[in-house]
Amino acid sequence: MEGDAAQTNVLILGIGNLLWADEGFGVRAIEELNRLYEFGDNVKLMDGGTQGIYLVQHVRDADILVVFDAVDYGLEPGTLKLVEGDEVPRFLGAKKVSLHQTGFQEVLAMAEMFDEAPSHLFLIGVQPKELEDYGGSLRDVVKAQITPSIDEALSFLKKHGIEGQKRAQPLDHQHTLGCQVMQMERYENERPAEAEACRVGDERLINDSRWKAPEDFDGELEAVLAEDTEGRILGVPV
Repeated sequence: MEGDAAQTNVLILGIGNLLWADEGFGVRAIEELNRLYEFGDNVKLMDGGTQGIYLVQHVRDADILVVFDAVDYGLEPGTLKLVEGDEVPRFLGAKKVSLHQTGFQEVLAMAEMFDEAPSHLFLIGVQPKELEDYGGSLRDVVKAQITPSIDEALSFLKKHGIEGQKRAQPLDHQHTLGCQVMQMERYENERPAEAEACRVGDERLINDSRWKAPEDFDGELEAVLAEDTEGRILGVPV
């Protein structure tokens, strides 16, 4: 790459939905990369979740974009497949495993429309094994690809003059890029037993006798949205 690599804006993005088993691969990969490695100020590591088009400005600002994701390539579960350049949008949309992929295709298209697409695109995709498991975590065959996927990202970046430094001490789990509650070990260990948690959709709420619909939905909504003179939300403890 021409020019000073330190002036190259790099976005390393993990996308996916942690709530649906292997669909969370991209987010878990970026979390682990952040835990183990540090980069210069020109490199941004980001948990993109399922934000879709809300990521467009971040993508437009990037010269190099690396994406971790679960992609249905029609291969054996756990297969790692690497895609570069103009092929990336096509592979993201080939067999969508969730709506976030459609949204991210639009992000790339919008960046291209503004003539601000990254100069270099690199998709690190893994073939999922299980998606229909609400509240589930990565299957072992997919989880085993986190380290190899990180190695591929580091190798790709190194070719473009960007090198990550391995942390002397990996970050503890309090420094996750996302929500503390969704930290993988906690997420897996605190999952309710199967008898208490629907695996194909969270029907626990409406089936639980302790839950009842609001008696005055509009009134309760207005109370939640109203603010008192101190800026606190009425009806909601702060």
